[in-house]
Amino acid sequence: MTTPLWRTKPVSSAADSQTGLRRVLGPWQLVALGIGVTIGAGLFSLTGVAAGQNAGPAVTLSFVIAAVACGFAGLCYGELASMIPSGGSAYSYAYASMGELIAWIIGWDLVLEYTVGAAAVASSWSGYLASLLGGWGFHIDPRLLATPMTPVTMSDGSIAAAWFNLPAVCAIWGVTALLMRGVSESTTINTVVVCIKLSVIVAVIAACAPHINIAHYHPFIPQNTGTFGQFGMSGVMRAAGMAFFAYLGFDIVSTTAQDSRNPARDIPIGILGSLLVCSIVYAVFSMVLTGVVDYRTMANDPSPVATAIDVAGMPWLASLVKLGITAGYVSVLFGLLMGQARVFLIMSHDGLLPGIFSRLNVRTRTPWTSHLLFAVLTSFLTAFLPIGQLGNMTSIGTLLAFIIVCVGVPVLRYRHPEAPRQFRVPGGLLIPVLGVLSCGAVMVSLDLLTWIRLVVWLVIGLVVYFAYGIRNSRLCRDQS
Repeated sequence: MTTPLWRTKPVSSAADSQTGLRRVLGPWQLVALGIGVTIGAGLFSLTGVAAGQNAGPAVTLSFVIAAVACGFAGLCYGELASMIPSGGSAYSYAYASMGELIAWIIGWDLVLEYTVGAAAVASSWSGYLASLLGGWGFHIDPRLLATPMTPVTMSDGSIAAAWFNLPAVCAIWGVTALLMRGVSESTTINTVVVCIKLSVIVAVIAACAPHINIAHYHPFIPQNTGTFGQFGMSGVMRAAGMAFFAYLGFDIVSTTAQDSRNPARDIPIGILGSLLVCSIVYAVFSMVLTGVVDYRTMANDPSPVATAIDVAGMPWLASLVKLGITAGYVSVLFGLLMGQARVFLIMSHDGLLPGIFSRLNVRTRTPWTSHLLFAVLTSFLTAFLPIGQLGNMTSIGTLLAFIIVCVGVPVLRYRHPEAPRQFRVPGGLLIPVLGVLSCGAVMVSLDLLTWIRLVVWLVIGLVVYFAYGIRNSRLCRDQS
């Protein structure tokens, strides 16, 4: 008899799970969602941080490494999404392949991934907003633009301790209000914002490329300082780990199966389409950025694109680009906050969390309770934690989810070879194995403190599971 920890949800049950959400999303909307989440703080902010602190100009190589590893994982996501078109992303796939305990761990991990990711994005958005308003002559009090006790320079030149990041908190609540209006309306706005954001990226590349200083690429891989992760190949790998923060988009797409009209077909299209577009954009954009701005000056710069525009000496373009980027962050927050609520919704629907999290608003059919909970939690994180710590915490959660998904492909091929798959990963077990190895290699390159935070979060999750989930699981009730 299967122990409660390893009981699995039947593939057919996982695929047919109904939550009451409206199925309004098509393939192009899913591609736009993936691009909207993927092209955000990872491109506009962490590119500079990763270059300045870890990889130098070789941050482009870091993005390529991350893209290859994500490509392996993305193919595995595509197969499982076509086989189990259920919301919940890696959580649902793990529930059908490896059992309830692993599903709980990865579901709890996804909550960390999306929550901390949204906090990091909001923190970066705050920096761009301040830069944009500053160009228009409006200046936000610096004490309201950084985490508590961070030294900031006041308008009179004096140094003061920051209070908290107020604009970031406002961004979280603004997007939460948009999501609570309904998926159909908010995804239309998201698609428009994504188009604006891509136009801005093309404009930045075209305008900055003539100002590239080849000297900024030498040395391409700066010599290691003697500390693991600070330049050299270890720095490139650590930056690749941070870059996984940038590739949350296709993971978010897989949480929207219950919002999709034909998830078995459209989810793989959304995942692979957004991954392809974003991988090219990241490689080209990071190369241009490090060519225009010396990487040494970007270590603590929350808005390196604004810096690149200023260095290129194009004030006529600066305000337009900053406005486009600031607006573009809305689509990133939209996807992350949407993914949080969808994972909690599915876990609650399965009985692992209280039923209040699967209740939908009667009029908008949105999980309003989850949205409000995560708005509070994410606001706290973005107000009080610096973006570098938030980015690393998001990356390790993403990597763990990717590994679980890659393992899930061969497990389900063994346990359910007869199950229909509209998309199948080519090459047998090669790609899933490469996905596990590549994601694992990047994961071990992250710093010890990031690992400790992950372990603490998972221990808290296990306490919640054994106190509530194991006894209230829908599978437990069905078997009793």
